[in-house]
Amino acid sequence: QVQLVESGGGLVQPGGSLRLSCAASGSTLSINPMGWYRQVPGKEREFVAAITRRGSTGYADSVKGRFTISRDNTNNTVYLQMNSLKPEDTAVYYCNGGGTFSGYWGQGTQVTVSL
Repeated sequence: QVQLVESGGGLVQPGGSLRLSCAASGSTLSINPMGWYRQVPGKEREFVAAITRRGSTGYADSVKGRFTISRDNTNNTVYLQMNSLKPEDTAVYYCNGGGTFSGYWGQGTQVTVSL
């Protein structure tokens, strides 16, 4: 069994920064890739960023250049550094391990970008 727990969300002003963390526990050996998704009420959950165990990364166009995903394979934690935050980044951010269809999801952490 795999458990994913997100943390680091909160309220931040436009232009500010947050760093989200996703700690994986349990049977973590086969979790690859890991990624971040976000969802706002009434809309579909959307891809934000992903990273493989070797460190290859991919980003949604909407966050490219502002967000950075990283992974610490020693402690099984994935991070999302979010800079230059915009109000449209407001969402619940979910950690994913192993893909959207067969993988695992965390409980989500709220990110609110507002004055």
